[in-house]
Amino acid sequence: MIELRQIDTSNFDAIMRMKRPDGEGFVAPNAFSLAQAWLYREANRVFPVAIYHEEEPVGFLLLDEDVAERCLVVWRIMFPPENQNKGYGSQTLRRVIADARASGKFDYLLLTVNPKNTLGRHVYEKLGFVHTGKIAHGEMEMRLEL
Repeated sequence: MIELRQIDTSNFDAIMRMKRPDGEGFVAPNAFSLAQAWLYREANRVFPVAIYHEEEPVGFLLLDEDVAERCLVVWRIMFPPENQNKGYGSQTLRRVIADARASGKFDYLLLTVNPKNTLGRHVYEKLGFVHTGKIAHGEMEMRLEL
């Protein structure tokens, strides 16, 4: 079972140690994401979250609430290689989708994905995200209606 937890002193080091393979370039390092969350903390409702499975941190999630647009943006989702292909990404996104629907605050979810990230695209499409036709910073924008 996946659980989403606030990043605090109990899991900060574990989140900071999580890395993607050198040169991959599909997702920014967690340190960069945490810095962005701090930078945009007043302008946006940006939430860095630790992804847990059975009391172990297995990944990182950065969400951005666009209240005016009634949109929840999955800004980053990252799992280190040792935690990939275990279903954590799908479970995490199902949880985010369910929570977004239950909140009543959002009409849709948005995310972007590198076109070369075939695994990520497959997961997003399987969950119902569709390509909007927009490309932002070289990444495909995908949308899920709630």
